Amino acid sequence: MAVVVLAAFFVAAGVNHFVNPDFYRPMMPTYLPAPMMLIYVSGFFEVLGGAGVLVPRLRRIAGWGLVALLIAVFPAHVHMVQNPESFEDIPYWGLVVRMPLQLLLIGWVWFATLVPRRQKDAERKSACA
Repeated sequence: MAVVVLAAFFVAAGVNHFVNPDFYRPMMPTYLPAPMMLIYVSGFFEVLGGAGVLVPRLRRIAGWGLVALLIAVFPAHVHMVQNPESFEDIPYWGLVVRMPLQLLLIGWVWFATLVPRRQKDAERKSACA
């Protein structure tokens, strides 16, 4: 179930990069070149990773890809905290909380895609005992 929700989350977020790219433009650090291209590329890889986690043979590589993507976009969250005036609709605490949420997303991807199934089953059994 966690994999299905994870896939839906990333596919929806990735599609949104194409449907509403201007939403992401202020998040892009000014030192990065071609911001719109980067918005589309990150959206593409979110969709690809989200779809990939649904395919058991691709799940691990998709998981690693999503972890890499989440690390790669972290500078956008730092940029948002450093430039709160560009995000007047979001309270400052909302900008700050995005950074630890990124770590929680990485943990979710890690657990859902990279922790071997046998280890998850063993953890579940020991929790019930």
